[in-house]
Amino acid sequence: MRDIGKLWAADTASGLGRGLTTVAGPLLAAALTSDPVQIAGLMVAEQLPWVLFALPAGAIADRGHRRRLMTAASLIRLAALGALGLAVATGHTGLPLLYGVFLLVGCAGVLFENVVMAMVPAAVGDGSLERANGRILATRTLSESLLGPPLGGLLFALAAWLPFAVDAVAFAVVAALSLALPAALGRVPARRAPVTLRAAISDGLRWLWRHRVLRCLALMVAVSNLMLGAVLSILVLLAQQRLGLGPFGYGLLLTAAGVGGIAGGLATARVVAAIGTGTTIRAGLVVETLCAPIMVVTTSPVVVAAIMVVLGMHLVTSSTIGATLRQSLAPPDMLGRVHSAYRLLTSVGMLLGAAAGGLLARQFGLTAPFWLTFFVIGALTVLVWPVLDNATIAAARAQARQTH
Repeated sequence: MRDIGKLWAADTASGLGRGLTTVAGPLLAAALTSDPVQIAGLMVAEQLPWVLFALPAGAIADRGHRRRLMTAASLIRLAALGALGLAVATGHTGLPLLYGVFLLVGCAGVLFENVVMAMVPAAVGDGSLERANGRILATRTLSESLLGPPLGGLLFALAAWLPFAVDAVAFAVVAALSLALPAALGRVPARRAPVTLRAAISDGLRWLWRHRVLRCLALMVAVSNLMLGAVLSILVLLAQQRLGLGPFGYGLLLTAAGVGGIAGGLATARVVAAIGTGTTIRAGLVVETLCAPIMVVTTSPVVVAAIMVVLGMHLVTSSTIGATLRQSLAPPDMLGRVHSAYRLLTSVGMLLGAAAGGLLARQFGLTAPFWLTFFVIGALTVLVWPVLDNATIAAARAQARQTH
């Protein structure tokens, strides 16, 4: 359990760094331009690494020493964000630099996440996966969505360069914690046979696509993220123009989602034990369908904050279940590749949604992405309802235990 504690701490510190940037990046972009498309482009730059680098990162996570990979990814983020902070402080920043830094930081983050998710089963064993994942995601949400955003907004209000400098310090802490992990935990289980990087990537893609439950779950989350990306990419404008919130208020709005996320992460294991994995997934889709229209029929920051709490709870619960299913259904020597293939599909949705959100908002107004989300997620719920049920998921887990 000491091993999972160190891994947990490294992931939490990494979440704090991402939380600072989550607010500081859009605020800096909004200070440079008021064009919704250019502001949404920042989320595109952040999500693009999952499209460009996810599959190689997964294969690397299954081939290299995972502790060293965690450390290297943290040092890359430290250097990039430190350079951005220096550029902002000296007045040499612009949207191209901001996009480039977010792209590089995103690539390092892809590798870091793949490695962490692949190391969890070795640290806790199969019997505690749901609880471990829930706690990791809860504290990640605490640092990334509850502590980071208001701190990032406050630091940005004091000096635009300050949140990026503090972010760099956070990733220095992550690098130190990664080095403190035992070397044995970073070793990859023996592979069935040596293969090239390209063949390893293909194996991961084929395995995920042939698995009915994980394929359905990945496609479901991809569509969900398509609409989530459209909404989140222009949320800063909704907060400023419809709710009348400033930088600190926008950070608090994201913090509300963090409060729900923490509750969701801590409660997931108990909820799943009570009603089953499939039923929990179904209930989450119903919640997601109803959140979007409520956010645009009100101009009350309090009401929108309450919706963000509920949405945050759903998103972290869904992420916990997805991570646990990947870790329990995929072979140990393929965890990195299966996770990266899954996240590639889901991140393509977020990337396309981020691009579409700005275009929709420019053409039809800020509320358009929210109404489209209501109709699309409602249809998605109807489509996946017969597939993701308790019995099907339980059968898949039983088969995996016999196979591995």
